[in-house]
Amino acid sequence: MEAIQNFFGTVDIWQVLSSFIFLIAIIDPFGNIPVTISMEKKGIKIHPKKVVIASFVILLAFLFLGEWILKLFGVQIEYFAIAGGFIIFLMALEMILDITIFQNDKLEGQVDSGSSIVPLAFPMYAGPGAFTALLAITAEYSIGSLCISLLLCMIVLYLVLVGTHWLTKYLGTTALYIIRKFFGIIVLAIACKLMFGNLAVVF
Repeated sequence: MEAIQNFFGTVDIWQVLSSFIFLIAIIDPFGNIPVTISMEKKGIKIHPKKVVIASFVILLAFLFLGEWILKLFGVQIEYFAIAGGFIIFLMALEMILDITIFQNDKLEGQVDSGSSIVPLAFPMYAGPGAFTALLAITAEYSIGSLCISLLLCMIVLYLVLVGTHWLTKYLGTTALYIIRKFFGIIVLAIACKLMFGNLAVVF
């Protein structure tokens, strides 16, 4: 009981909102709508509940074990935050400039056509980008706040997966494109904050 009280005692509403916006931008459910539609056209059945549960479990596990993994390799969280900020910076450039920096071509042909867990849950939603983002912002946000924001992200992800065709029909590709650009700018700003803020701590 005391452990639960301590956990929720670390939750800060502003941290939850800030980390939620950041993580939802990295996970990018709106930007990945075309990928979901493309998979369905290939005959791959999308299971929103399975995708969301798998993504949440993977990200939650990494949130709690990621820092331990860093300690195992003798890397301080501030140094990882700087490196992570740089990777996230590149991801933001992809979103803003419509360029491809990270290639996932090696995953093609390795996907079971009867499953939507791969590649949607991993590595699309719960992949290297989300891992890096989660571990990087643990230097500035409490675990309790991050858990709540992760849960909110999964709720949004589920709603987007369920309403993919509705969103495409009523919002249109232009609106989704603008949303992706908006989130890209937010991600870029947070990436700069991670890099320069932790550089100040290190030096």
